[in-house]
Amino acid sequence: MTPMRKELAYPRITAFLLTSMVIAAVSLVCASASLAHAATDPMTVVKTVVDQAIEVLKDRQTPLPQRQQKLRELVDNNFDFRAMARSALGYHWRNITPEQRTEFTKAFTAFVQDSYLSRMQDYSGQRVDIIDSRNQGDGYAEVMSKIVQNGKQPVPVNYLLHLENGKWLIYDVTVDNISIIANYRNQFNRVVNNQGFDKLLQDLKNKQAELAARLGNS
Repeated sequence: MTPMRKELAYPRITAFLLTSMVIAAVSLVCASASLAHAATDPMTVVKTVVDQAIEVLKDRQTPLPQRQQKLRELVDNNFDFRAMARSALGYHWRNITPEQRTEFTKAFTAFVQDSYLSRMQDYSGQRVDIIDSRNQGDGYAEVMSKIVQNGKQPVPVNYLLHLENGKWLIYDVTVDNISIIANYRNQFNRVVNNQGFDKLLQDLKNKQAELAARLGNS
């Protein structure tokens, strides 16, 4: 494995739990547009979408590609991937053009989604309990939960949301107090500082292409 491959490895945060959380949150928190708009508070949004995502994960009768597509659609509706991409790139975001920002956001979104969708089959019945929510003011909120699995300590998973055009959107998820976006930012910062933005962008595209091929999307 080359040094660059290591830079773009999956975040090392309780790998399986992170995977199932992001997908069932997924990685990743999502719901149909109608349900998302009907929910008026962050805690209701998170509970509704987590429940729906877990149902998709538990459904072993539906072919895997169809389940992957369901989760992809859920994620697209309720994650603010532009905000996530901007935060993941950190101060380097200021140094790139609007066209590069758009291209990076697209590559980052596809990379994150396919990274976790490729590991859907790892899910083995973990439960997500929604615990509480906290209003952080100025249109920001945090919803606290935990992943419960037999024979192991529960893992705290918190969802960070902001209000955008009247809709609550996820912009980060923390697992055991470690931010997914901060984890990516640390990796991306090293790549950009050592080899430049273009190298990071190309590596994201290359890695995503490998994942897409594995998922049967290419």
